[in-house]
Amino acid sequence: MRNVSVDDMIHILDPNTAPMDVLRAIAQSGEQENAFYVLDVGDIVHKHSEWKMKMPRVQPFYAVKCNDSQLVLATLAALGTGFDCASKAEIAKVLELGVDASRIIFANPAKMASHIRYAASQAVDTMTFDNEGELYKVKKLHPNARMVLRIRCDATVAQCQLGMKFGCEPVNEAPRLLKLAAALGVCVVGISFHVGSGCQEPPVFRRAICAARDLFDLGSQLGFSMGVLDIGGGYPGNRGSSIDKIAEVVNSALDDYFPETLGVQVIAEPGRFYVASAYTLATLVHSKRETMYYINDGVYGSFNCILYDHAIVKPIPLENKEGKPVVSSVWGPTCDGLDQVVESVLLPPLDIGDWLIFEDMGAYTLPVASTFNGFPVPKVHAVIDESVWLFLKDCLPLTEDHFTVQNNNWKSVWDISTPEESAPSSPSHYIYELMA
Repeated sequence: MRNVSVDDMIHILDPNTAPMDVLRAIAQSGEQENAFYVLDVGDIVHKHSEWKMKMPRVQPFYAVKCNDSQLVLATLAALGTGFDCASKAEIAKVLELGVDASRIIFANPAKMASHIRYAASQAVDTMTFDNEGELYKVKKLHPNARMVLRIRCDATVAQCQLGMKFGCEPVNEAPRLLKLAAALGVCVVGISFHVGSGCQEPPVFRRAICAARDLFDLGSQLGFSMGVLDIGGGYPGNRGSSIDKIAEVVNSALDDYFPETLGVQVIAEPGRFYVASAYTLATLVHSKRETMYYINDGVYGSFNCILYDHAIVKPIPLENKEGKPVVSSVWGPTCDGLDQVVESVLLPPLDIGDWLIFEDMGAYTLPVASTFNGFPVPKVHAVIDESVWLFLKDCLPLTEDHFTVQNNNWKSVWDISTPEESAPSSPSHYIYELMA
């Protein structure tokens, strides 16, 4: 018996089968009416390889809030990343995977008292702050904490600005907080910043790293052992995007202000970089009114990213459709007029029963999705290329129970009640078991 739930299983694909083949087969099976995702685990692995190659000095601490899927977290834990957690529940979820507490940063500058106590009980010692009140709380509730001061340095262009809520002013406020920490006997070990989620201004990283250098010097003068630089998030992850320019700026700034000889641990908090492009969403056109198309997922489900993450989504017909594209709109399934997915887009004439897919749907979608009006959150079908599976299969916390192979040939409709071991064998394809 497997010790992993079906929802956390990864299906192995042979070299002749791509994730889109799986998506198409599920959509065309005739058994699927609800929206669903296909998760390409290999995409996450490739992103990690890209990160390590382009920013070798920067240790990624994945931002759990971006996508807290247990399978995503297990994959990243197997790859050796750290984790940026913002709450007691996120810390617990990571610790349950067997991740050592030293691989967690409690990166919420305004923490609830009970969450600080929990972090202390689990030896999660590294955490951020940007205000006086946090220093007094930590002094009382977690005296062994290793504090990282978060400063504000905003990108002029970012998908989501964060400086309006977190980060102290670096020239006057930050020195005052460092001096207060020294007076209270609270241990400060470093400086952090977050330029904004989905940053589109790479030079901001140099400004922020320069500001951190000055505060490192002040911290050292105050008697702190300054050894952690957290350069936050902001790294794009959609298909066709690149972190090359950011990496170039970061690597150069680190060489100038934090050379390797200093021995400073440099970490970052990437979220969407790791998971955005790994998820593809398939939605069914269940109703239409002229060029208004109603699909089975909306802004109260996966497309909350439109409201909360300022995402711009693009519907793509799964099949080539005849007819001249016309201006159309796409709507979610609920009875709320707010539930509009796309206001205006060129689409060929669609029929009820057609499928629209949306790429780059792995970041800030599922963690916020609700079942408003009784519509289910889409299920996720995880797949992996055979070669990537060979690389991951012995990396804890992933085990052989996480992976499955079904030796059926592709067919249009699958009997989901057929046990895996009784399926007819065929070496040519690995089939995905349909979970309607």
